[in-house]
Amino acid sequence: MAVNVQELLAKVPTGLLINGEWRESSNGETFDVENPATGEIIATLASATEEDAVAALDAACAAEKGAGEHGWAATSPRERAEILRRAFELVTERADEFATLMTLEMGKPFAEALGEVKYGAEFLRWFAEETPRHYGRTLNMPEGALRMITRHKPVGPCLLITPWNFPLAMGTRKVAPAIAAGCTMVLKPARLTPLTSQYFAQTLMDAGLPAGVLNVVASKSASAISEPLMSDDRLRKVSFTGSTPVGQQLLAKASEKVLRTSMELGGNAPFIVFEDANMEQAVAGAMAAKMRNMGEACTAANRFFVHESVAEEFSTKFAAAMADLKLGNGLDEGTTCGPLIEQKAQDSVAELVEDALAKGARALTGGARGEGEGYFYQPTVLVDVPADARVAREEIFGPVAPIFTFSDEYEAYELANDTEYGLASYVFTENIDRLYRASDHLDFGLVGFNAGVISNAAAPFGGIKQSGMGREGGAEGIAEYSSVQYIGLRDPYAY
Repeated sequence: MAVNVQELLAKVPTGLLINGEWRESSNGETFDVENPATGEIIATLASATEEDAVAALDAACAAEKGAGEHGWAATSPRERAEILRRAFELVTERADEFATLMTLEMGKPFAEALGEVKYGAEFLRWFAEETPRHYGRTLNMPEGALRMITRHKPVGPCLLITPWNFPLAMGTRKVAPAIAAGCTMVLKPARLTPLTSQYFAQTLMDAGLPAGVLNVVASKSASAISEPLMSDDRLRKVSFTGSTPVGQQLLAKASEKVLRTSMELGGNAPFIVFEDANMEQAVAGAMAAKMRNMGEACTAANRFFVHESVAEEFSTKFAAAMADLKLGNGLDEGTTCGPLIEQKAQDSVAELVEDALAKGARALTGGARGEGEGYFYQPTVLVDVPADARVAREEIFGPVAPIFTFSDEYEAYELANDTEYGLASYVFTENIDRLYRASDHLDFGLVGFNAGVISNAAAPFGGIKQSGMGREGGAEGIAEYSSVQYIGLRDPYAY
């Protein structure tokens, strides 16, 4: 379905959502949202202040407690589940609109944006189904004097901070389990891509979410939101997806109030191709793992380790597939690779490639910025990359694939683990025993076996080491927004 862009943008709220109402910033300040494919300003939004952030938390706290026994925390699991189910149906119904918004503000090709709508909506459906199944347990204590009951209670008001690269899915992945658990929220969307979050919040209200349960405070200043809220005794949890340095700062701040935290931080994913891999599957998996979101994903394959016996074949076929991608505006027919998010991102990717080339690497394809307006960079495959090149250590966050070789299975694991990060990893082999050995030896929270995309609403997503803590999605996802309460009952047969 063709979407009229101007009519769609006119439907997207541009204010702050506080207690069910869209309002202007307390000081009247605004910020602009840019289309990275053209440099055009597509919207101007209210920029929240510290005062607005506190007002949003006021609303969240009031909604949680409500009047008497009628607060959000006391709603039945079925009521919360039905709101999530209706939200899933509305997001699905508005798929073309959400996809168009994401392409406009983030740059990804429209077909890929549609894929994110489907993926993001699944969190709403999954947690709608999970809400009434968030079980406690009972048992007789071993000594026989007590019986135990455990129950799950909502952790309380939450601050949710989402990144710019998956504007819908990162919102649904945090908001849906919070709703399922009975929490109220203040959502701080990314400054670069807030429009999808604004429209998603309106969609949730259209689905029947009560006023104050979700409050949205977009702002050009992240600290204007996080600092006052994380200093407030009423906030009980912060969930953040973004860079490791920012996550470290938030963790330090969270320690002051002993806040519950979920942190999904940076990545440096290895992609290992063994000598017995199905080469067609490996190349297809490499394209999926590298080029989803133009490489702008924490799970993106960052370092390619290929057995020396198949390195030339893999590199040649991978480079040919990358060269076939078409750079362009994501709304233009045929585009398969959009722009990077902003000038700073384009400059960063260019510097990493220039450093590798200066140190002796060769570009089999790409290796330069795209032409014309927008923040484009050519899909690039680098070979003969020296170990001291920056691309061997740093997260690229762009369409660049450096290839390294190895000769021994355990050398591959050692190379893969040689990073402070531990989010995603990928292994291609036809040896089932090696698959199990790889999972034992790889220090990553996610392992993809013969698959380049493994994220799923039903699966626990998260990393180890400096890639963060906590899990989003799956049964584990709702637990992140719950506190366990133990009740000890005198056993009726104890004397």
